[in-house]
Amino acid sequence: MAVIQRVVKPRTKRGKRILLKKEPKIIENTKNCVFIPGRKSSLLVSSCMKDLLKLKKPDAVMLTQKNDVLPFDDAVQIEKLLQKHDASLFFFSSHNKKRPNNLVLGRTYDQHILDMFELGIESYKGCSEFKGLSEISAGVKPVLVFLGEQFDSDQQLKRVRNLFIDMFQRQPLKQIRPNGIEHVMSFTAVDSKILLRSYRTVLTKTSLKTPRVELREVGPSVDFVVRRDHMASADLFKTACKRPNLKGKKIKSVRRDNFGSKLGRLHMTKQDVNTLQTRKMKGLKKTYAERKMKRKSDEVKNGPAVKKPKVAAQSKKLKKFSKKGRKLRGGQV
Repeated sequence: MAVIQRVVKPRTKRGKRILLKKEPKIIENTKNCVFIPGRKSSLLVSSCMKDLLKLKKPDAVMLTQKNDVLPFDDAVQIEKLLQKHDASLFFFSSHNKKRPNNLVLGRTYDQHILDMFELGIESYKGCSEFKGLSEISAGVKPVLVFLGEQFDSDQQLKRVRNLFIDMFQRQPLKQIRPNGIEHVMSFTAVDSKILLRSYRTVLTKTSLKTPRVELREVGPSVDFVVRRDHMASADLFKTACKRPNLKGKKIKSVRRDNFGSKLGRLHMTKQDVNTLQTRKMKGLKKTYAERKMKRKSDEVKNGPAVKKPKVAAQSKKLKKFSKKGRKLRGGQV
């Protein structure tokens, strides 16, 4: 039996504004991500999560309290945490003897888990080990590069690629300025592994107009191996990827001018203007002589008007009431 969720009603104006921000929108905001530490986590996984947090900021939040959660067994607690922080993406760290250095990343749709993948960290090199270049500034939109035929042939890696794009793409852009490209993230699929590399672009002067672009690795550098997965069905994934029609249906006979005013054309039947009731004004009121002339002209056209006989109004008889009885025409009762 499905559990009916409690409908939250705002009690203050601030609470109402918060709930309105969480409602679905036609043009959605940037997807937030929550980094959730598990009950037991190794130093390597924690350092990797901190470096990924730097790449995702400011659209990310790191939880400090450990959570005793098993995402592939029961993900209800993760769904509640994402709903609390108004997020749809998450990273979850764990470490045990069977699956060491474990990192789970996933996303939700309609406040329920849509896709979830368990990645094992085989090798890791943090940002602090790369020296000589400054760190990537927060909020920079990276260029995502996916290399390897397996991203196109393997159905599992296809969904992993889609999840990485959803995780790091930020807001879509229509135009790109070459000098604004600062960060490049490379994902390479080799022998059932995913190699993550992060580069910073360096522009050098040349004899041509366009500068020369060089890539310097700044970290993090991680080698992932895919372990377990939880993928949505094809129908559910298709429903989650649907986008609303922003333009809407075209309305006939309606257009807008250069000033933005809405202009429309109405198609109506022919109307008799003579019978149109206009506003009555004392200045336009006809005199007695004009009304008399109009009556005579109507009699000439249509003949003399037939006068209706006057009917005498019946006098209303009052009914008198007394304590003893009611007085009628025939006598007393």
